Amino acid sequence: MNAPAPMVIDGDEVSASLSYRDCIAAVRDAMIALSQGRTRQVLRTIIPVGDHKAFGVMPGALGLDDFFGAKILSVFHDKDRPTRSAHRGFVLLFEGDTGFPVCLADAEQITRIRTAAASAVATDALARKDAAVLTVFGSGVQARSHIEAIACVRDLARVVVWGRSLASAETFAAQAQAAIGLPVTATNDGKAAAEAADIICTVTGAREPILFNDWVRDGTHINVVGSSGLGPVEIDMPLVQRARFFVESRAATAQASEFQQAKAQGLVDDDHIAGEIGEVLQANGGRRSPAEVTLYKSIGHIVQDLAAASVLYRQRLG
Repeated sequence: MNAPAPMVIDGDEVSASLSYRDCIAAVRDAMIALSQGRTRQVLRTIIPVGDHKAFGVMPGALGLDDFFGAKILSVFHDKDRPTRSAHRGFVLLFEGDTGFPVCLADAEQITRIRTAAASAVATDALARKDAAVLTVFGSGVQARSHIEAIACVRDLARVVVWGRSLASAETFAAQAQAAIGLPVTATNDGKAAAEAADIICTVTGAREPILFNDWVRDGTHINVVGSSGLGPVEIDMPLVQRARFFVESRAATAQASEFQQAKAQGLVDDDHIAGEIGEVLQANGGRRSPAEVTLYKSIGHIVQDLAAASVLYRQRLG
C-alpha cells in the first residue's frame, strides 16, 4: 500500500484554524494522559549548530495506537537582540493505526499557541477563581498569546504589560488592547506590575531574574515560561522556595533552570515539586488556600505539540 502524501498546514493556516479554546482542551487531555503514563516520550535533544543557533528534535507519542511523531525545529537568536529567538520547523504527525505520516504542520505557530494554552491549563487549575488582573512580563509574541489564552480561563478585568523599554511596552499594550478588547496598560516598573497582579506570566528572554519574591502578593499564581533550558532564569530563588511548585512532568524538571538553581543552592529538594499539572487536573485542584502562591514552570512538552497538531489534522479531515 502506497503511503498517502501527508497534508501540509502552513503557519497562516495554523494561526487561523487552531483556536486557543480548542488547543487548551487538547493540551489539558494530553497533560492528564502524560501523568497517567499513557503517553510515550524521551527528553528532547538540542544540538548547537553555531553561535546562538540550535537544532532541536522532540519525539513522542500521545499513547499506544494513537498519534505519534516529533517536533523538528531550529532555534536561532537575533544577533542584535540576543533575548529574542525564532523557532522554525515542523511538527510531523504519524497515524497510530497505519504508521503513515499524515500531517506536517508549522512548528513556530503551533509552539506559539500551545505554549500559551499550556499556561492557561495551569492557570485554570491553580489560580484563584476570582483572579481578574493579569500581568505579563515581556512584550513579544508569547506575551500576546498568553493574554489571549488566559482570557479564555479567567474573567479578566485588565492586563498590565511590563517591558524594559517603556516605549515598546506601550506600543504592544495599545495593539493588544485594540485586538483583545481588554484594558491593557504598560510599565517598566516591575515591582508595581507584580504587585497589581492576581496572575503573572513571565515570557521573556531574560538570563537573570526580572521577577522577585518580595514583589509578589499572597494568592498570586505565576506561570514561568521564558526559560526552557538550563542557564537563564526569570525569577529569583526565594520565589521558587516560597511558591507551591508545579511542573509539566517530573522527568523534564532536569531542564527547569529556576528549580535546578534553587536546588543547587540548597533551598529546595525534589520533594518541593507539588505535582504535575496532569495530576492536579485529575485531583480537581492544587491550590490549598486563597493566600497561597502557586507556580507553574513551563518547559514545553512534545505531547502538547502533538495534541495541537492532531486538532488541526482532524479539523482538515472534517
